[in-house]
Amino acid sequence: MVNVSDPNPANRRRSERVMLQVPVIVRTTARGGQVLEEESQTVAVNAHGGLMKLKMELQPGQPIVLINPKTKQEQSCRVVRVEHGTGTSAVAFEFDKPTPQFWPIVFPPADWGLPKA
Repeated sequence: MVNVSDPNPANRRRSERVMLQVPVIVRTTARGGQVLEEESQTVAVNAHGGLMKLKMELQPGQPIVLINPKTKQEQSCRVVRVEHGTGTSAVAFEFDKPTPQFWPIVFPPADWGLPKA
């Protein structure tokens, strides 16, 4: 398990992960300009993004939009990491800016607080 306080920067998270399955629609634009969408659900989330399983092929750095089908809220993100599996890939993504309110959590972890402007 990765820890926020892990001394190795590669293993450090900026906010605590919560195991949470949230239905999402993933939208991206293919190289040919066609808009692709896939219904999925998250595996884990945090204030800065999350992890989900997808069938569509994505690349690290690729921009995507997450849509909450229940609230219709849209959030722009980018793919951080893709771990290929059989039939689906585990896709780690990061919001363009921290957005803990995208997730339906009433009592988020203390480190999800946004810095005061």
